Amino acid sequence: MSWIPFTDHACLLGESPFWHPLERALYWIDIPGRSILRAGAGASTAQAWALPSEPGCIAPVRGGGLVVALRDGIYRAREWGGALEPLVRFQHDVRTTRFNDGKCDLQGRLWAGTIYEPRDQRRAVLYCIDMRSGRPQVTLMAHNATTANGLAWSPEQRTAWWADTPRHLIHAWDYEPGPPVLRRHRVFRQFVPKPPGWQPGEGLYQGRPDGAAVDVQGHYLCAMFEGGQLLRLAPDGQVAEALPLPVACPTMPCFGGEDLRTLYVTTARQGRPADELARTPWAGRVLSTRAEVPGLPVNFFDPG
Repeated sequence: MSWIPFTDHACLLGESPFWHPLERALYWIDIPGRSILRAGAGASTAQAWALPSEPGCIAPVRGGGLVVALRDGIYRAREWGGALEPLVRFQHDVRTTRFNDGKCDLQGRLWAGTIYEPRDQRRAVLYCIDMRSGRPQVTLMAHNATTANGLAWSPEQRTAWWADTPRHLIHAWDYEPGPPVLRRHRVFRQFVPKPPGWQPGEGLYQGRPDGAAVDVQGHYLCAMFEGGQLLRLAPDGQVAEALPLPVACPTMPCFGGEDLRTLYVTTARQGRPADELARTPWAGRVLSTRAEVPGLPVNFFDPG
């Protein structure tokens, strides 16, 4: 598998990529860079939109624009670079907690998780935000995590996945998409923690689960941060395929292009050692390759 950079833009910590089928463009974010980026297929440069605080995730909105999870809550922008209209503000302590990984479900609800930045307690949670009635309905769906990541649903909408990155753990539930319900919690995959004294560049570490995407066969593709790979996990949690990357820290994959067979992955360079960056000059850039199996399209947010 041959990876190439999508554009020449390097993020500190790229995340939340999605392919916009109407615009034929890839969107993604730089969390510490406080920006949203986009570029059309074949573009060498990316457009950047500066934000007032760190974005955790983004999704397209039915009718146009974006929904954005910032540090303190959920906002809507009706156009690129437009005003950020607050939909829901949350009462968590923004000095220690912000929004992180999230996606929309098929019904148009935004699911967004948080990260507890001290990482010494399990205070991260997962919310479902429903605006279809015209007023926000917020439901707490999961909790007891440190860093919310890896949110995804199976193609038939019967399984939901959610990862806690520092615990090297991916959760799974039976999913009911009507009024959203998660039942029968189980461990989907528990990875071996980082070995004591491990240093970047050493072997013996598979990485820890970050963002994820799902293909049409129901396989869960997980970015393994510090592991330099994507893992394609079968519905039973077993590794079906390992996809090595030319960077150490992938953060989240997505599928795009007209046939949803272009596999994109965001990556990180923030805080990485100088010798690692010298070995991996594409760190921080979006990388792409062709996938044998197409993926699922992005779901749009329904603003009501």
